[in-house]
Amino acid sequence: MGQPAASRGRAATPTLGKAMLNKYARAFFTRVLTPFAAFLIRRGVSPDTVTLIGTAGVVAGALVFYPRGEFFWGTVVITLFVFSDLVDGNMARQLGRSSRWGAFLDSTLDRVADGAIFGGFALWYAGRGDDNLLCAVSIFCLASGQVVSYTKARGESIGLPVAVNGLVERAERLVISLVAAGFAGLHKFGVPGIQYLLPIALWIVAAGSLVTLIQRVVTVRRESAEAEAAAARQEEQGSGAAT
Repeated sequence: MGQPAASRGRAATPTLGKAMLNKYARAFFTRVLTPFAAFLIRRGVSPDTVTLIGTAGVVAGALVFYPRGEFFWGTVVITLFVFSDLVDGNMARQLGRSSRWGAFLDSTLDRVADGAIFGGFALWYAGRGDDNLLCAVSIFCLASGQVVSYTKARGESIGLPVAVNGLVERAERLVISLVAAGFAGLHKFGVPGIQYLLPIALWIVAAGSLVTLIQRVVTVRRESAEAEAAAARQEEQGSGAAT
């Protein structure tokens, strides 16, 4: 969940590499999903409905399968519903809609989906996974992801650009975690040693999220100081002109 929101009202400031990946990946999926999106529009389905169904599917996949250790099937279900996020954006473009409400709904439900995924990991390690440390790491991934998103939103709400591309942002958190979880689930099919991919991935996401959080806090502090200094200079110039 997350990419279509840009087409429904949100702006993004990706790095060159991310921009190129986004350009070609989006072009491919646009061609593949446009007929399906058009079909849903003809049936009277709204982009918001697709967003809600997609989030519900991700939450169900994470909280039904992951706490039972069914990482492979849980990841399959989540991946299928994650594509709904591309569909709703495609529908919005076809309908010519770019609404603040759509952007808000996407962003809000992204947080719900993220919480369910890392919450599912935490429930597994708190229960049958029997590893309190990894449970704590999963909870940290959940919390830090929410705070990383909040720092950008709060900085922008007070008029700052928050012009920083963090080390591990939402897309990286999900790709690393879901790919590792999917492969780790192959352990139940007899693949030896592969179950350790998920713990490694969670530690990487936790460390990367911490670095990203620090990057954003430092950036907001710098931008805030620069904005206040610029405002002070402008005020001094205005006072000088008045005299």
